Amino acid sequence: MSVAVQQPVQAFRTDRDGLALEEMVDEIEHINVLKDQAKKELERQMGDASQFDAEKDKSVFRNYEEANDRVKNFYKEQHTKHTVAYNLKARNDFKSKTRAEMTIWEAMEKLNTLIDESDPDTDLSQIEHLLQSAEAIRRDGKPRWMQLTGLIHDLGKLLFFFDAQGQWDVVGDTFPVGCAFDDKIIYGNKSFAENPDFKDPIYSTQYGIYTPGSGLDNVMLSWGHDEYLYHVAKEQSTLPKEALAMIRFHSFYPWHSAGAYNWMMGPGDEEQLAAVKAFNPYDLYSKSDEKPKVEDLKPYYMELINEYFPQKVVRW
Repeated sequence: MSVAVQQPVQAFRTDRDGLALEEMVDEIEHINVLKDQAKKELERQMGDASQFDAEKDKSVFRNYEEANDRVKNFYKEQHTKHTVAYNLKARNDFKSKTRAEMTIWEAMEKLNTLIDESDPDTDLSQIEHLLQSAEAIRRDGKPRWMQLTGLIHDLGKLLFFFDAQGQWDVVGDTFPVGCAFDDKIIYGNKSFAENPDFKDPIYSTQYGIYTPGSGLDNVMLSWGHDEYLYHVAKEQSTLPKEALAMIRFHSFYPWHSAGAYNWMMGPGDEEQLAAVKAFNPYDLYSKSDEKPKVEDLKPYYMELINEYFPQKVVRW
C-alpha cells in the first residue's frame, strides 16, 4: 500500500528586496503613463486635421531611449530570458507545487508588510495603492466585480517572493512567446537578439506555434504577475471573463495600446480588448495625494472579496 507524502507548504521568501521591486514597478508605470499620454496626444492631433501628414515622424511618440539605464537593463534581461522553455516550466511549477494559502486580504497585508519592511520611509503602502485603484472605479459607478478587480489586479506581485527568478518574470510589459517578437514591443524586436527563440526555425516565424484567429485564450503570454494572478483568479473566483481579461492583459501593451498581434484574436477577443481598455486608466492614473482610510474601507471590500472568492482561502 502506497503512502501519500504531504508536500510542505510553499515558503514565503523574505530575502527578496521588496523596495527594489516597487521602484522598478513605479519606473515602468511612469513609462506607461507617458506612453498613454503620447497616444492621446497623437489622437488629438489626428482629430484636429482632416488629413494627417503621412511624413510626420511618429517615432517620437514611442521614444523610450530617454528612460534610465535601470529600465533599459530590466527589459534587456526580460527580453533575453522569456523563452518558450522557461514559460512552460513556470506554468508547470505553478500547477505542480504545493502553494501557500492566504485570504485575499492576508495576501494584501503580506505584500504590504514586505514592501514596508524594505522601505520604511515610504509614504504610500501597497494596500493604500490597491484601494486607490478600486475606489476610483467605485466612484465612477462601475460594477462591483470591476471594483474588486481594481483592488486585486497587482496582487500577482506576490510571485516575486515565491518562484520568481528575479524581477524580469514578475513585472513589465507582457508579450506572446512561441512566435516572432513584434516590433511594437517596448524597445522593438531587436531587443530579443540574445533570446534563444529569436532565431528558432519555428518560434521566429510570424505565427510560430499558433493559428491565426485561434483566440488569445490559447496564447502563452510571458509569465509574470498578470498571468500568475489570472490563473489564480480563474481557478478560484467567480469573477466574470471581463475581469479576468483586465487582470491577464493589463500589461499586454503591444496589443491593447499599440495594435500588435491582432492576427491572434478570435471570437470574444474584441470584448476582452474593450474591457482592458476600460480598465487601463484606473491602472495608470489612480494614484493621488489623498490616502484612503484602510480600516474604514475594509468591511466594504471584504464583502466584495467574499462574494467573488467563495472559498475564502486562496492557493497562491
